[in-house]
Amino acid sequence: MKSATRKNDKKSNAKMIWEFLSGSKLFFIIGIIAASVTALADMIHPQIIKAAVDNAIGGKEADLPDFVMKLVDRIGGFEYLGKNLWIMALAVLAVALVQVISQYLFRVFNAKASESLVKRMRDSLFSHIERLPFSWHMQNKTGDIIQRCTSDIDTLKRFISDQLASIFNIIILLTLSISFMLSMNVGLTLIAIIPLPLILLYSVHFHKKIHRGFSDCDENEGKLSAMAQENLAGVRVVRAFGRERAEIDKFEKQNEYYTGLWKRMAKIMGRFWSVSDVLSGIQIMLIIVFGAIFAVKGSISEGEYLAFISYNSMLVWPIRRLGRMISELSKATVSTERISYIMNSPVESDPADAVKADMSGDIVFDNVSFSYDGTAPILKNVSFTVKSGSTLGILGGTGSGKSTLMLLLDKLYLLEEGKGSISIGGVDLKNIETEHLRKNIGMVLQEPFLFSRTVAENIAISSPAMELEAIRSAARVAALDETVMSFAKGYDTVVGERGVTLSGGQKQRAVIARMLATDKPIMIFDDSLSAVDSETDAKIRHAIKDRFENATVILVSHRITTLSSADKIIVLDGGVIAEEGSHDELKSAGGIYQRIYETQTNTDEEADE
Repeated sequence: MKSATRKNDKKSNAKMIWEFLSGSKLFFIIGIIAASVTALADMIHPQIIKAAVDNAIGGKEADLPDFVMKLVDRIGGFEYLGKNLWIMALAVLAVALVQVISQYLFRVFNAKASESLVKRMRDSLFSHIERLPFSWHMQNKTGDIIQRCTSDIDTLKRFISDQLASIFNIIILLTLSISFMLSMNVGLTLIAIIPLPLILLYSVHFHKKIHRGFSDCDENEGKLSAMAQENLAGVRVVRAFGRERAEIDKFEKQNEYYTGLWKRMAKIMGRFWSVSDVLSGIQIMLIIVFGAIFAVKGSISEGEYLAFISYNSMLVWPIRRLGRMISELSKATVSTERISYIMNSPVESDPADAVKADMSGDIVFDNVSFSYDGTAPILKNVSFTVKSGSTLGILGGTGSGKSTLMLLLDKLYLLEEGKGSISIGGVDLKNIETEHLRKNIGMVLQEPFLFSRTVAENIAISSPAMELEAIRSAARVAALDETVMSFAKGYDTVVGERGVTLSGGQKQRAVIARMLATDKPIMIFDDSLSAVDSETDAKIRHAIKDRFENATVILVSHRITTLSSADKIIVLDGGVIAEEGSHDELKSAGGIYQRIYETQTNTDEEADE
């Protein structure tokens, strides 16, 4: 079963890389052709030297292809070339010029191909990540995802751009080198080839160790990136609680472990390259020694001996290059698997018969039960109806399932079969197009998030062409306009990363304004008024009611004053609805709501005193 899965992974990985290559294949092909021409030029050089030593200078009879002999005869024959060796030197320069041009073309087109490949990989990965379910993002750390989209992409790019052409180079060099060596002396060629299988087997043996090592290094680099990203994002919390030393120690411990993995890899690679160098050195020594013996005995000529040494170096180089390729292949395989994990993760999708339902209808939760990844149930058979155009208030303790209800309504999490249903206007949420659903639901979450852009750009995020007056109108409803206009640059003020330059209340009001900037039939405030004072809270709620009187509003809050004006309030306790009714009904019903109401009322009175 595991082997079958591994084969399927390899197929899918190969298919993924092939799709990434779309748009850069032609550049790679031209680069490979140019690299092949370079390899052929390498092959011609020793032949010119051999002909110069044996035929032009030594006067031996030439055994060359017919087209070469015809070309030599046109020039004046080898006797003439022996008296004019500059012609052969010119031939060497001509071949070198072809080699330089082909190398230049290879580098140019290979660079174009690799950069096109990287662009497509980044675009594809980012596009895929944007369409992955919310639950997937909750299960994967941001730092690790970033590392897969940067470091792993660069590793894969380096392998494809550097090693792909090398494969063709190696094939050409090995094939032609062995062919030319066999044509000169079969015995010496066999001596040259005998150590090669040993080097190959040794390289394959180390490949498994290297792969495991790089896999561990890559995974721990992701953990280190996630740790750094998390600390940078939460720097204010770290400083506020004096956690600098603890976080530094935690980072250094992970960094020390990560460094240790690379040191271990350095030892493995050191052993690999050392033994590889020794084997390659022995092979070269054998050729020099036995070649000299054969030359003394007359089995090969002086020119053939020189050419043989040149071809042997060309034979050894691909084998030594193979070690580098195996090392890079191990890295690339690990990176491909990590990228493939993202690309093979299923994106959000709608059924074929999904519709753009009328979003102004009643919202109905019918026997909804839900748990996160097989944990204890968060919601247990929850049923309630939100009438179109009404306001629903939801009260409950931490972990009671308030936010989960809202995430389910926005399809950020999906209900399992047999766990109840959610419908809008009589249409089950599963049958409503997700994009259409979210365009018609405005949601302000507990933790407001602002991008590192201007205030205006953050408010108009869903409609970049929005006029400033429309932006200010939404900000007025959110009780933010006056605050923003007090800034030196007004709505052109750039908020820091994640909105760190704004206070908690300002951030929440900015996020509320962003949601109100577009007229949506359903508006959800998930405890999003907690960071503003009671007076501002009341102003925002009244402004929303006046401006969006036909919208269905859901208020999730711990503050009774926020919920008091709702048409209906439900109280969640332990994932079930414990109470349901209006503010007036619940404040004297003797339950949870009354207890919280009295506690908060007494607290407010004491604060006034």
